[in-house]
Amino acid sequence: MISIHQLHYQYQGATAASLNHIDLDVPKGSLFGLLGPNGAGKTTLLSIVSGLLPCPEGAVKINGHDISKIKSLHKSDIALVPQEYAFYFRLSVQENLTFFASALGLKKNQIRQRIDEIAAVTGLSNRLKDRAETLSGGLKRRLNLAIGLLNQPSLLLLDEPTVGIDPHSRHFILEAINQLNQNGTTVVYTSHYMEEIENLCTDIAIMDHGKVLIQGPLTQLLEAQRHNTLFIELSKPLTLEQRAVLTPATVYDEHSLELVLPFSQGDDIYSVMTTLQQASVDIHRLRYGSDNLEELFLNLTHRALRD
Repeated sequence: MISIHQLHYQYQGATAASLNHIDLDVPKGSLFGLLGPNGAGKTTLLSIVSGLLPCPEGAVKINGHDISKIKSLHKSDIALVPQEYAFYFRLSVQENLTFFASALGLKKNQIRQRIDEIAAVTGLSNRLKDRAETLSGGLKRRLNLAIGLLNQPSLLLLDEPTVGIDPHSRHFILEAINQLNQNGTTVVYTSHYMEEIENLCTDIAIMDHGKVLIQGPLTQLLEAQRHNTLFIELSKPLTLEQRAVLTPATVYDEHSLELVLPFSQGDDIYSVMTTLQQASVDIHRLRYGSDNLEELFLNLTHRALRD
């Protein structure tokens, strides 16, 4: 569906590139999770794919078409639901949907039917006459999503669509997104909620500092990480002498008091533990293997999702 090759983008006046020659492939029909700390480049990437920012020639193709050359592709096939509310607060829900449907080129005899369909999908059927400014945060997020679905996109780009809303609305939106994907829509989904990505997405990519660190089917990536990492939680910080016994591959987080030791086949965990014991390292708890997305993310970026 989306093929990205050596995409590079730097904002005017910025000291570093937001996207640093990245390669990325989003399979057709996938529900693709895009993860990364703040400033990783996720929003810039979605803005380029959706046509809000200029795309270098040949860097991004959708269904084989170079999006730098075929501008009409965006209007008919792609929708972006941004982090910010992208509607008019003083208009009603129905007036907003009518306005954006007209802007998208829907015919008058199609607009009412399409609004009814989208209102049902997003749970807004009983709110069509309400002014947007009177809606709760969760309903505003639903209106944002409803506008993005008006043109029946084959590619839906979602930039943190559930941020700051109540659990009920979050569940409703996630169920709607899952159903859209099952009906054939390819979805690219960014979120700061790790459990959303893990529960929803078939494929993922993790970004940091404008680069793609890893990408692929989620189950395969987690399986590859499952039995190759030793996590050690310490009772107190390491001394300089104790740090000296660590291997160069060991990651030590002073704030969480955690050691992360990657292992390759044939490494001897017992010898490592013996070395730490001889150095009088005070171990509180340890676990072997990484079987969830949060641990995979922390292993790759060495920082929390919102850092």
